[in-house]
Amino acid sequence: MSNLAPVALEMCNYIVSAIVDDKEAVEISESMIGDGVVQLDVRVAQGELGRVIGKRGWVANAIRSVVLAAGSRDNREVRVEFVD
Repeated sequence: MSNLAPVALEMCNYIVSAIVDDKEAVEISESMIGDGVVQLDVRVAQGELGRVIGKRGWVANAIRSVVLAAGSRDNREVRVEFVD
């Protein structure tokens, strides 16, 4: 992994791992999707995606907000996608 946005990646991993039961199944891959824009694709164990997304997507939106703020430490715009 090339660590395009190490602070944002670590923050995303920390938050998602705190929410799910199977912490070993958390996988986050990063890719550059534009000029200074990094996308983090988050995968969790089967059946736990609902916990990460939350009711009406509130948990997912909160994760996106915090990770976007952490990305400013990396001088990157960071987007988070939850992959099933």
